[in-house]
Amino acid sequence: MPRPRIALFTALSLIALYSQLPAADWSQFRGANGLGISNDTGLPIEWSSTKNIVWKTAMPGPGASSPITVGNRVFITCYSGYGLEPASGDPQNLVRHLLCVDRRNGTVIWQKQFAPKLPEHKYEGEGSYHGYAASTPVSDGQRLYVFFGKSGVYCFNLDGTQLWQASVGEGTNGWGSGCSPLLHKNLLIVNASVESSSLVALDKLTGNQVWQAKGIGAAWNTPVLVPGKARTELVVSIADHVVSCDPDSGEELWRAEGVHRYVCPSIVFHEDVVYVVGGGHTSLAVRTGGRGDVSGSHTFWRLNKGPNVSSPIYYEGHLYWTRDGSIAGCQNPTTGEMVYEERLEPGSGTIWSSPVLAEGRLYYVSQSKGTFVVAAQPKFQLLAHNTIADDSSRANASPAVSHGQLLLRTDSNLYCIGAK
Repeated sequence: MPRPRIALFTALSLIALYSQLPAADWSQFRGANGLGISNDTGLPIEWSSTKNIVWKTAMPGPGASSPITVGNRVFITCYSGYGLEPASGDPQNLVRHLLCVDRRNGTVIWQKQFAPKLPEHKYEGEGSYHGYAASTPVSDGQRLYVFFGKSGVYCFNLDGTQLWQASVGEGTNGWGSGCSPLLHKNLLIVNASVESSSLVALDKLTGNQVWQAKGIGAAWNTPVLVPGKARTELVVSIADHVVSCDPDSGEELWRAEGVHRYVCPSIVFHEDVVYVVGGGHTSLAVRTGGRGDVSGSHTFWRLNKGPNVSSPIYYEGHLYWTRDGSIAGCQNPTTGEMVYEERLEPGSGTIWSSPVLAEGRLYYVSQSKGTFVVAAQPKFQLLAHNTIADDSSRANASPAVSHGQLLLRTDSNLYCIGAK
């Protein structure tokens, strides 16, 4: 075969091969590395109840957890029976749900129900913020891990067979439980700040405890694994401090002055720097790799600006986030200086879900005012404001990105949103 034909044949073969490769799974809270960024393309900018809705599936109840994907399966949690608007009902009727949904058409493949370990926190006042299904599942592609606070951690195979259950503590809090588990090597790591004031690492195959790091207080955020040249660090933001641990042993490596209140947003990182935001509208940057108290040596800026609940995104040399009052912010991660603070119009109301980014676009989901699509650039540009007119239920969950589509959940439905 002549060389030009060989080259053409090889190129076409590679194209065919890559076209058959599965799209990357969105298998944990905020996707790969917990950073909220997807490499998918083709996501829609605009949608409505009649435009770019590929399918929608009714949920058995509300939830603030995000969907995750493993191949052509979507996994999501909900709750029912108690903590429903407008009347809270009887805690004895509380039921949690785990659903497996066909990603291609929205059909429910299987569903599990769980009786809670009572008493749970009351659904009233601040206790209504999270509800009872706020933790996003995580998967290693073979098993599925689900965290339900004091009711424990569950492991399933992908067909819904329970493999084990373990407790990480039985504490409760008026704000509920909201951290999501993450995987590291053979470990499943859980921020059990509410349940036992600790980080807990379980053997992912057996559920047996491998290590426990205590002193984790007022932390409603999911830790992140920050890779480095010499070591990988497990970093979590707690009241008053940013703490780094060895993910293999739980040994504390360093800590720095952090957010001086409860902390809901998760940390994001770029190279060897972690960016911390949280309660009281604080933001700061800390360099990893230290030992002991690094507040003075490794913290290189701190500012009284930032989101209260929603996690940020680092993208191409800027930090992006939203805070209460319908404000979208862009921040210089080298100095902490604000690049812009702009109001999302029409007013976004409360945004507690964390954004995702794809194709240079930020997707901010508000509780009751739809989704705002903003250009991820240092000059503010609102690209679209999308609402689903026939769904007025609350939206507290961060979206997932899958196969060039957006998986968006409200308290009533799970939507697959894609260009048609």
